[in-house]
Formats: sequence, structure tokens, C-alpha cells
Amino acid sequence: MQLSVKQIHKFLIKNNQSLSVAESCTGGLLSSLLTRSSGSSVYFKLGVVAYSNQAKHRILSIPLKMMKQKGSVSRDVARSMAQAVRRLAKTDLGIGITGIAGPTGGSPQKPVGTVFIAVSGKRKTISKEFHFTGNRTTIRNKSALKALELLKEFFDTYS
Repeated sequence: MQLSVKQIHKFLIKNNQSLSVAESCTGGLLSSLLTRSSGSSVYFKLGVVAYSNQAKHRILSIPLKMMKQKGSVSRDVARSMAQAVRRLAKTDLGIGITGIAGPTGGSPQKPVGTVFIAVSGKRKTISKEFHFTGNRTTIRNKSALKALELLKEFFDTYS
């Protein structure tokens, strides 16, 4: 399912949903997409680019122990990012993205293109693992667009 940013914009306004995002590997790209349309301030409340582990810990209160044990690119960290930004901004929904956009930073366990995306609502948080291919720009773009798809899927399933 390929959603357009305009569809998400209309969807969030129609359903009176507020949104915040915490991004790592996408470096603000998702926030940029979400704020592209006039009127996005109705739903978009906060975008945090927490690129380093220190930023994830200081701004989003992600436990350093979790990042050390699970890795900063993990399902648990994505979930925690989504939950933390939702609480911080007091929004209905939160999205967390963490991954390895490359071309460096990958490992055999977590190769370049490994991305975890989480969506958190008041009653439920989901997190999924993705493996994207392409160069750094392509992986970042695919990650941001997949986050929008996951947001719509989350709302359709858990609302």
C-alpha cells in the first residue's frame, strides 16, 4: 500500500489525531514530509532528531542499559522512542524510527538497511523490523514512507 503524504495529512485531520515523531536514521526526513502541507500544525506537534545515544537518553529518556544490551538499532529502542515522544508531546500518536542508513555502520547481525519503526498510541505500541536496500538516501526515504504506512495500518487496526 503506497500512501501519499497528502492522504496522511487528510487522514490525521479528519480523525482529529495529533502526532509526534522521534527520528534517528531518517534525520528529520519524516518530520519534513509531515509538515510539507499547509495546516499540518493541526496534527503535528513535535519532531525530535535523536541521532546519538546520548540524545536518545537525555531527550527521550531511553535507558543507556537498553541501548547497550539491545543495540540502539533495535525493536525495543524504536518502541521506547515512539512512547517517549508521544508522552513528551502529549499527542495521540508517536512514531519512533531507528536504523542503519549506511553506507557504514552495518554488521552481519544488523546489515545496512536494517530499520525498526514503531507507532505508539494510548493503548498499544507496535514495532516492526524492515530491511531496505539502496544507498543512504534511498534507505532514509523508504524508512520515512514506511513509517507513514505503518501509521495508517496502526490506526486502522487499533482504533
